[in-house]
Amino acid sequence: MAKKKGMAREYVWLQCSECGDLNYRSEVNTKGGLPEGLKDGLSKYSPRLRKHTIHKIKRK
Repeated sequence: MAKKKGMAREYVWLQCSECGDLNYRSEVNTKGGLPEGLKDGLSKYSPRLRKHTIHKIKRK
């Protein structure tokens, strides 16, 4: 199955708000702006702290 033309996708890193590590890399759809849930941050697991923390988007 071929991909549709015009799909605006971008890779972003998710950075831990407590320790500052870049723990996750995700692909998001940038066409039409970012969803509100991603702007606020996601609750993801931080291996260094060994607990769930808020991760925010960081573009490289």
